[in-house]
Amino acid sequence: MRQFNLSKIFGLLVSVFLFSATIFAQETKSQEVSGDGMPVIIKHLPDWENAQNRAVYISNANDLRKALGERAVFDLINFEGGTEAVTANYDAGKLLIVEYSTPQFSIDADSRINQRLTENPQNPPIYFRRVGNYEVFVFDAGDEAAANALIDQVKYEKRVQWLGEDPFLLRRAERAYLETTSDMFISTVISVVLGLGFAILTGTAIGMLVFYLRKQKRASAQSFSDAGGMIRLNLDELTSEISPDRLLKD
Repeated sequence: MRQFNLSKIFGLLVSVFLFSATIFAQETKSQEVSGDGMPVIIKHLPDWENAQNRAVYISNANDLRKALGERAVFDLINFEGGTEAVTANYDAGKLLIVEYSTPQFSIDADSRINQRLTENPQNPPIYFRRVGNYEVFVFDAGDEAAANALIDQVKYEKRVQWLGEDPFLLRRAERAYLETTSDMFISTVISVVLGLGFAILTGTAIGMLVFYLRKQKRASAQSFSDAGGMIRLNLDELTSEISPDRLLKD
């Protein structure tokens, strides 16, 4: 009986521990803060140096509705898992940037929001676009072109940096080595083929030119002799007659 009670108490303690860990994980925020203590997402606002004084950082649904009022589309924005947002007023309208912790969360939210805005158009219209892991809204805009231009200024700039050794460093090095080796091999083969082709074409052209010049020289000769310029008897009468004008006189 005592052993049963101990097992039951141990199981209860484990359950309480797991439940507390789950609650703590849900309440923990993945807020990214810069060196000056400002949330990084604020620095991704257009002209953030001037907009930071009127910017409102948002980490839950209540703060979202407090900053921008009650809007139906806010039901689709879930702040679990470290989602955070920032809003600021501009001449083009009220800008809202919602950052999700993973691309999949952002893609799912983008699908839901686009479907809601397509099925239930808002008046005034809500201009919306997904930029990286950001969901960017412009509310109360009077001009569509100005709203889109404001969204164009939002840039998703995130850089992943490993705290320890990069586990993919060796794989990238191998890929870079293979790409470099293959490029060098292809370049070498192309260079050799082009060099051989140039040599063959050049040799052919020079050979044809020499052959043509020798043919012209043979065609202009009066007779042919295989004596190689040596003095020989004209027994076969193939040597042309020497002009008397060229003979030495006594």
